[in-house]
Amino acid sequence: MESNDTHLIGLIKSGNKQAFDEVFLKHFKSLHAYAFTLIREKDDAEEIVQNVFVRIWTKREQLKEDGFLKSFLYRSVHNESLNYLKHQKVRSDFNIHYTEEVKNDTGNLNAEIMATELEKNIHSAINELPEKCRNVFQLSRFDQMKYQEIADALNISVKTVENQMGKALKILRLKIVDFLVIVFLLLK
Repeated sequence: MESNDTHLIGLIKSGNKQAFDEVFLKHFKSLHAYAFTLIREKDDAEEIVQNVFVRIWTKREQLKEDGFLKSFLYRSVHNESLNYLKHQKVRSDFNIHYTEEVKNDTGNLNAEIMATELEKNIHSAINELPEKCRNVFQLSRFDQMKYQEIADALNISVKTVENQMGKALKILRLKIVDFLVIVFLLLK
């Protein structure tokens, strides 16, 4: 048997297509069964065996005529199957990573959209405040002025500033509460 394998390898090495076909037909089924035991996928096992034979044919000049054709074929299928499994693991890991990234990006995008909408609603609610409330609120929140500074700037009492701020905050809470409920529900 060894000398026949050596002879077949020599023929394949020299480009004899008939010898190659003989080896393919003789070993394909058993190699396919072996690949299937490793990867558990019929079509992929077939592709693995075909890849091994394609590689043998394209690199036939590099074949060693040592007479161990069967063990060489099984070792080649084994290595190809392991490479396939590694590739599948990399693909699976990538898909998990990609899915997480998309999920995070979508979450970030939703958060940005909600923040923008909240800002629009707040500015709209501020613009709807009565003029005196709006002035007091803007000086306090946007210009960072203390109540005494606001009172001095508007020529009103600190108590009036406090009342106007209380009124402004109450109105704003009522105007944006519906939006905040929606945001809260979306974040769950």
